[in-house]
Amino acid sequence: MSSQPDVAVIGGGLAGLSAALAIGSAGYAVTVFEARAFLGGRATSYPLNAADDDSPTIDNCQHVLLRCCTNLMDFYKRLEVEDRIQFDREFYWIEPGGRVSTMRHGLLPAPLHFAGSFARLHFLGAADKISVVRGLLAVQREFRKRAGLEEMSMLDWLREKKQTPVAIDRFWRQVLVSAVNEDLGRMAAVHGLQVFYLGFLSHADSYEMGVPRVPLAELYSENAWTKYPRINIVHRAPVTNLRIEDQKISELIANGEPVKASRYVLAIPFERIATIAPELRIDVSQFTHSPITGIHLWFDRPVTDLPHATLLDRTIQWMFNKREGKQIQLVVSASRSMVEMSRAEIIELALKELKEFFPTAAEARLERAHVVKEVRATFSAAPGIEDQRPASSTTVSNLFLAGDWTRSGWPATMEGAVRSGYLAAEAVLGSFGHPQRFLLPDVA
Repeated sequence: MSSQPDVAVIGGGLAGLSAALAIGSAGYAVTVFEARAFLGGRATSYPLNAADDDSPTIDNCQHVLLRCCTNLMDFYKRLEVEDRIQFDREFYWIEPGGRVSTMRHGLLPAPLHFAGSFARLHFLGAADKISVVRGLLAVQREFRKRAGLEEMSMLDWLREKKQTPVAIDRFWRQVLVSAVNEDLGRMAAVHGLQVFYLGFLSHADSYEMGVPRVPLAELYSENAWTKYPRINIVHRAPVTNLRIEDQKISELIANGEPVKASRYVLAIPFERIATIAPELRIDVSQFTHSPITGIHLWFDRPVTDLPHATLLDRTIQWMFNKREGKQIQLVVSASRSMVEMSRAEIIELALKELKEFFPTAAEARLERAHVVKEVRATFSAAPGIEDQRPASSTTVSNLFLAGDWTRSGWPATMEGAVRSGYLAAEAVLGSFGHPQRFLLPDVA
C-alpha cells in the first residue's frame, strides 16, 4: 500500500462496506481489508463452478429487504445501484395443493391499508383473522412503550395475546422466522414487534419486498466504488492480528505485513473477535448462531410464474423465481433441522414439497441442484441478548466495532449491518473532531 490510510476497515461485508462508504464520503482515506476475493460477506454471490466460464452465478442465499430498510436503501443510493432492486406490492401465500392468497395494500391509509386483501385471505379462518387483528393492535400499543420485550420470547408474547394456533403457525411464524432468522420460541419479542410495526403498520408501502435484479456481488462491484477515490478495497487480505499497545491499536497484520492507520474499524463476525483482538476481552459467550439453508434448483421447463411466495405448513418457507420459472431458489430460515442432513436428503425433501405447491414441478426434469448451508448465518436474536450487544466504541481509543451483531437497533439483517456501519462511521468521525450523522431514522 502506497500510503497510510486514515482509517483501516477489517471486513468487506455490508457492515464494513457501509462504514467505509460513510467515512470515505466525508473525505477520509479508507482501506478495506477483505479476506475473500469478493465483497458482501454473507450477502454475496459467486459462480457455481469457478472453473467453468458458463457456470451460473448464484447468491449464497436469497436476501431481500423491505421499504422500511431506510439505511440499506441509502447505502445502495450512495453506490448508485438502487435501480437494481425490484420492489413488489404483492405477498403470495401458498397452501399445499396450490391455492394462492395474495396480500397487497388498498386505498385505506395505514394501518388499515391491508383491510381488503386481508379479509380475502384463504389460508386463515374467521377466528384466526380476528386473532391476528387483535395481535396487530397490541403491536401498535406496545412497541417502544412496553418494558421487558427484550427479555420475553415472541412465542410467549403471542400466547399472552391469545393468538390461535393457526394464526401463530400460518401468519406470525411465516413472516417472522424469515425476517429475523430465528424460531418464535428463541426470538426476543421486541424484534417480532419491530418487524410488524415498521414493516406492516407504519406506512402503506413499508411492507413492499425488494429483491435484487442482479447477483448480490454486482451491487458492490468495482464500478460502484469509482466515485469514491479515497476508498481502497484490498481483496484476499486476511487480517490475522491487531496489535494493541497502551490501549491503542499500533498496527494490523494483513497477509503477514504490518499496516498502520489512525483509526480502525473491526467489522467481522462475533466468533472471530477473540482470535484477531483477544485483548479487547469482549464477552461473546452469550451469542449463538442461527443457520439458513438455500436450495437452488434448475428445471428443464418453468414450474411457476409467481415471482416469489411463502409456502405454508412445510419445511420450505420461501420460493424465489430466479429465471422465468426454470431456476428456483428455496429458503429455510433457522434451519437447525437441516444442519445434519445430507445434500441428497435436502434436495429430495425440497422437490417433494415443491411439487405439493406447484403441480407442474412433477412434470419437470431437474437439471441441476445446489445446496448452500450457512450454519453461521446470523446471531440468534434471543431473549436477553440485547444487553450483550456491544456499542461501536470500545475500550481501545482508536478501535471501533461494526457488524449486525453489535448494538444497531435491529436484528441480524442487511439493514442492521448497514446501521452498524453508519454508527461506527459516526463514532470514527467524532473521534477525529468532525462529527457527522449518517444513520437515518426508522420510518416510524
